[in-house]
Amino acid sequence: MTARNRYYDGPVSDHFDGVRFFNPNHPDTDRSLRQLLQWKFGEKQQRWPRLVPGRQVKPDARVEGLRITMVGHATLLIQADGLNVLTDPVWSERASPLSFAGPQRVSPPGIAFGDLPPIDAVLLSHNHYDHLDMATLRRLQAVHQPLIVTPLGNDKIVRDAVPDARVAAGDWGSCTGLEGGAEVHIVPAYHWSARGIGDRRMALWGGFMLRTPSGQVYFAGDTGYGDGAIFRSMRASYGPSDVALLPIGAYAPRWFMATQHTDPDEAVRIMLDLETRQAIGIHWGGFQLTDEAWDEPALLLSRALSERGIDEARFPAAVPGDVFDNNRRIIRGWLSRERPPN
Repeated sequence: MTARNRYYDGPVSDHFDGVRFFNPNHPDTDRSLRQLLQWKFGEKQQRWPRLVPGRQVKPDARVEGLRITMVGHATLLIQADGLNVLTDPVWSERASPLSFAGPQRVSPPGIAFGDLPPIDAVLLSHNHYDHLDMATLRRLQAVHQPLIVTPLGNDKIVRDAVPDARVAAGDWGSCTGLEGGAEVHIVPAYHWSARGIGDRRMALWGGFMLRTPSGQVYFAGDTGYGDGAIFRSMRASYGPSDVALLPIGAYAPRWFMATQHTDPDEAVRIMLDLETRQAIGIHWGGFQLTDEAWDEPALLLSRALSERGIDEARFPAAVPGDVFDNNRRIIRGWLSRERPPN
């Protein structure tokens, strides 16, 4: 029996074979059960703290210029010229299909859900549970009714759970207009997708280039580095970014994760490929998904910048409650170079 895509029915392309999406000219991201078991039982996972103290901030309803607030993991609030946008919103306590099992939040969100300003749009990069959280999307729909912009196939997943959601789905290269003259472009990423068994790579993944009157923000979602071609292509197509939100965690062990998640050194290479003025390290320290120590991404990022002679202020590892106003950090959340107490 011929396989059928349960989320998307569209023409074959250079990254869609008629059933599954794939990363062209990139090593395979699929992993076998044997490889999964080898990782889980053959590698040592570092012990994380149960709780990392944090701070919560209350954003203004609307702002002039550009302001970015770190909520946690890959969730950020981008405010630009009166527009309010959330990336991969997760307010649940677990990044999991189950409420009682799976990776648990280590630090509280940098913004309490009830303190969110009016949310105009959501950028939803792909369908993994640490990025697409249905409980949060239902809460956002009930209060804010935002427009959800997402790569192909994820619209079906969202609408099945939130039937009245406004969703704009697009392929890599598509553009959606937002309020106030802003626009968002879906751009490639080196990653994959799945919500359960049998749907691997049936929904597309990607990043976003958000263009606003006050600046251009690149949100990577999840991505590997590969040969760096997609990032140099973005620079050629969209020009230098003012801010790049780049993942620095969930990278160990490298033999298992390298094709799908960047490590801190590769994140710095993306910053240089994009020629971005300011980068912000995300996707670390919120949920323990892989084997590295809680504080290792921040430490390795600092080392990678120092080895290249780059000021650490150009690429900090953000923690919940950090606020960057017109590319300058004005509020600093809690972070210690020492491991916090268990």
